Amino acid sequence: MIFGKMTLGLLAGVAFSATAQAADIDRVLLISVDGLHALDVARYVEGHPNSALAELSRHGITYSNARTPANSDSFPGLLALVTGGSPISHGLFYDVSYDRTLFDPGNLTCQGPAGNMMVFDESIDKYNSNNVSQNVIDPKMLPRGRNEFGQCVAVYPHNAIRTNTIFEVVKSKGGRTAWADKHPAYDLVNGPSGKGVDDLYTPEITNVNGLDATVSVDCTVANDQLKVAAIIKEIGGLTHDGLPAGGAPKLFGMNFQAVSVGQKLAKDNQDGSCGQSTHAGQPGGYIDGAGTPTAVLAFGLQKTDEALGSMIQALKSRGLYESTLFIVSAKHGQSPINPAKVNKPGHFADLVAALPDAGTNPGAQAIASANACSTGACGFVQDDDIALIWLQDQTKTPAAIDYLNANAKALFIEEVLGGDDLKLKFNDPAHDSRTPDIIVQPVYGTVYTSSSKKNAEHGGFSFGDTNVGLIVSNPRFPSVTLKTPVATSQVAPTILQALQIEPEALNSVRVERTSVLPGLWDKRQEGHWDR
Repeated sequence: MIFGKMTLGLLAGVAFSATAQAADIDRVLLISVDGLHALDVARYVEGHPNSALAELSRHGITYSNARTPANSDSFPGLLALVTGGSPISHGLFYDVSYDRTLFDPGNLTCQGPAGNMMVFDESIDKYNSNNVSQNVIDPKMLPRGRNEFGQCVAVYPHNAIRTNTIFEVVKSKGGRTAWADKHPAYDLVNGPSGKGVDDLYTPEITNVNGLDATVSVDCTVANDQLKVAAIIKEIGGLTHDGLPAGGAPKLFGMNFQAVSVGQKLAKDNQDGSCGQSTHAGQPGGYIDGAGTPTAVLAFGLQKTDEALGSMIQALKSRGLYESTLFIVSAKHGQSPINPAKVNKPGHFADLVAALPDAGTNPGAQAIASANACSTGACGFVQDDDIALIWLQDQTKTPAAIDYLNANAKALFIEEVLGGDDLKLKFNDPAHDSRTPDIIVQPVYGTVYTSSSKKNAEHGGFSFGDTNVGLIVSNPRFPSVTLKTPVATSQVAPTILQALQIEPEALNSVRVERTSVLPGLWDKRQEGHWDR
């Protein structure tokens, strides 16, 4: 039977479900193309019918209404894909956030008042004298906390997760695992055990005081290609560095950055540091609100698609394509798409401080105090196209909320989440050391920065941030476009079900009642989970 393109309906659901159940899935390849909107997928597939994305969509289900489940920073975005949860269960809001129970990296005895920033970005790498990352974490740069024995220890990213990952579950069932990402801080995918990923490869993309590949789409593509080469080797039964591994991993994948960088750049290679740039001085992002890419972004999309095509070809050449579930999604989108909407008024706390009564109002003073704190138990303010606020004195939360709401127009605020509003979506900050006291969603298009380097960001709840591409593909699948709203957190239980592992092996799936993606396996059959 030959399947044509189907949209949502009974026939599509029945036909697809039957085909999916018949497919013998031996492994899953999970790809995150950071920044990839559902709109980008639709436009690219339509305009490039011979592309890799088009091939995957011709043999897969395209979820055109997929959203990230919470704020769209890279950490919660990736954790949605690999834990099946949100900050409610995994506990991470941003790669640089705050925890009221941790201590400064220099506090080796964990003495004094608790509370400190939780920094898990490129700054925690170990660097050589030439400011080149050694692609490992420097434990001296990590926050400190007390372990279960009361000892004061460095807190690694994987220690910070409160729930397990698909890599840990698959490995516990005897499957080999691999992942490649942009910073050594993505050690977090190992999960609380610290051992979930057999082959973790993290070539640093942003060297502190050294080469920052993200200044140019060309240098970013080159960094992506390091990870693509790792995937090709792993498909060939090797580790990322070419050692024998006994076959392709049961679960593996990587993160692409070229699309995200192509969306954000105000001007490619603005500082001239990327010697291989062929787009120097050209703008990134979109030409219009319809999602027409600039040449810089189009290059990022093209090179990412070519890389996906090389993975498809490698799977085919090894006879693995029909037994592999190929998933393409994104940790986050990017906002705004429409360049006419861009507004960069400056950092959020600076805008608050500039208000006429900021020096005397208790709510404004509480925000200023948190923003002035670089270390220790004094709060923190994080911003992009969102603002997350942890206050030193949580009793000042109502005053701060009132002040922000009263000055919403001057601060470009769309919505203030705090108190009961915040507790409808997240854990109560009075009882959860990670949850911010206040979350500010700005007016669409607002990025809380004055940087001339970027014209888009992510982290917030806007449609541009959260409506990401999602294709679940296998050569035996029909082509279906499903417009039913889904969350990227549903990818994790879907992966386990594809590998005949009980999805409830994921703690977040149990806590947040995360379901598998619709249209694939609509009914579970008892006794058929573990091979």
